[in-house]
Amino acid sequence: MVNAVKVYKKTAPNGKITVYLGRRDFINNTVGTEPVDGIVLVDNDYLRGRKVFASVTVTYRFGREEDEIMGLHFSKELQLTATQIYPSSDKDDQPTDVQERLLKKFGSNAYPFSVMIPENAPCSVQLQPSEETAKPLGVIYELRVYVADNADDKPHKRNSVNLAVRKVQYSPVMGNKRQPSTLVSKGFTLSPGKLNLEVTLDKEIYYHGDNITAHLNVNNCSKKTVKNVKCSIIQHIEVTMTNTHFTREVASSESKEGCPITPGSTLRKSFNLIPLA
Repeated sequence: MVNAVKVYKKTAPNGKITVYLGRRDFINNTVGTEPVDGIVLVDNDYLRGRKVFASVTVTYRFGREEDEIMGLHFSKELQLTATQIYPSSDKDDQPTDVQERLLKKFGSNAYPFSVMIPENAPCSVQLQPSEETAKPLGVIYELRVYVADNADDKPHKRNSVNLAVRKVQYSPVMGNKRQPSTLVSKGFTLSPGKLNLEVTLDKEIYYHGDNITAHLNVNNCSKKTVKNVKCSIIQHIEVTMTNTHFTREVASSESKEGCPITPGSTLRKSFNLIPLA
């Protein structure tokens, strides 16, 4: 039985360098961060004595690209680390299972690499803008593999490969089984009674891609009639460097099932939402 392995591949514009990654998310478990590892396939005749380097850069974008005018930029790029891949300076690193399989497939022109992300580097954060074509705001990581004589040389687009990667953090699984719950009441001017809404979640911590189930309990003690119910997840981000705040709706669901909720009646309902960010 052969186990299929998903691999991410990208080739430089000149076709001389190809990078393979077994994953693009690298986890920080509050103790350490997994290294960015993969395989680079190069044409040795093209190198002509030059070296191959792998670096990890982080871009911090805190403003929209279309607002950058007269030399004003709302992003900062920083190279965190750079490692020489070929000729390799570290012969003691043991390749991972994915690297070993790729090395056997591509032969002597393939070289493994492993780049460490500094522990004090922030986790990836992206705030999607309202325009789909605009670049996202936040902290964005990129793996860059290029050919140069020295690590400090500026890479050329024709002989370099850029791959987006993410540094993600998983909170340790805690034994706390407390279910978050809140209760709000709304009164109406010139109308007696209140509309009571209670919302309960299954747990406190959710990972990316998890389904969030919100259990609603509506008790209409007012003289008003509820025509529909809407449940939304709002993402709040505070950028301390620029003292700015961003708010965006990342998931929403609206339903008229069980409505109208007439005065004196109740409704119990659950909404299942998966945030986009």
